[in-house]
Amino acid sequence: ARLADLLMDRRRRHLVGPVAALARADGSVLVPARVYGAARRLARTPYRAGLEELAERLMRRRFEEPKGAVGASLAALTWAAPGPAARWLTGEALAEVSVLLGVEGDRSGTGAQRPGEHRARAALARYAADLRVLEQSAEVRSQRLHAPFLDNQVVRACRALPEALRVRPGARAEILRTVLESTGITDLPPGWGTPSHASSAAAARAGLRLSADPLLDLFSRPLLADAGLVDGGVIRGALRSAATGATVEGLADLVSLELWLHRLLSRRGTCWSGTPARSRAVPAGIQRRRDALASGL
Repeated sequence: ARLADLLMDRRRRHLVGPVAALARADGSVLVPARVYGAARRLARTPYRAGLEELAERLMRRRFEEPKGAVGASLAALTWAAPGPAARWLTGEALAEVSVLLGVEGDRSGTGAQRPGEHRARAALARYAADLRVLEQSAEVRSQRLHAPFLDNQVVRACRALPEALRVRPGARAEILRTVLESTGITDLPPGWGTPSHASSAAAARAGLRLSADPLLDLFSRPLLADAGLVDGGVIRGALRSAATGATVEGLADLVSLELWLHRLLSRRGTCWSGTPARSRAVPAGIQRRRDALASGL
C-alpha cells in the first residue's frame, strides 16, 4: 500500500525498484503494468469505498488465495483485506462484520487519507493491543515482558523513515545492519535480516502434526461454534489441511481463544487473577448470539 502513497505524492520513480524486483521474481514482463495499475487504483479509491468493497467480499465469501510474490503484492494493494479468520466464520458473523464495516465507512467522513500510512497505523495498534493483553497475562505470574521493537523511540524512528526507503528492496536488512553497526556489532552472517516466515510456519506445521488428535478433539464441539461465530467442521478441515502444507496463519490465535474459553468456563473465580471463589466465572456458559445483525446496527 506504500506504493499508492508514493503515487499520491507524484513520486513515481521510486516505484521502479520494488516493481523491478517483483518482475525478476516472477519472470513476466506484465508485472510492472499490473502492479502499477493496482497501485493507481488504490491511490484513487477513497477509504469509504475500500471498506464497502471489503464488506461486499465478506458477504460473498470471496477469499481468493494469492499465489506467489506478485499475487501477494497485488492482494496487499487495498485499504483492507479479509483476515485468515474470515474463512472460518459463519455467514451470520460475516454479515455482522459487513454491517459494522458499513457503519465505520459512514463514520469515517471524506477526509483525505493515505492507504500505506493507514494500514501501518492499524497494524501498529493491533500489535500494541495484543502486547497489552500478553503483559496482563504475564503479570499474573509476576513476570515482565520486554518488547524492544514496540519501544516508543523505536516506533517513532521507524515511522520517520521516508516512503521511498520503505519500498526499496533489501532496505529492512540494510537498516538493521546500520543500527547494529552503530552499537559495535559488525560480524553478521550473509543474508541476516532478510524477512522470512518459512521457519516459523514450519515449526507451527510440525506442532499441528504432533498435536493433531488433541486439537481435533478440542474442536469436536468448539465453544466458538456454540457462540455462533465459527463452523466447527470448517475449523477441523483447516487444521488437517495446515498439517499437510496449507497456510497456518491465524490458527494459533484460534486455538488460543478456544482454550481460553474452555478455561474460563471450567474454573471458578476470575480467569485473570486466579483468585478462588465459590461461583464459576461464567455460570451461564457460552450463549449463542441472537439477532446479530440487529445488534450490529
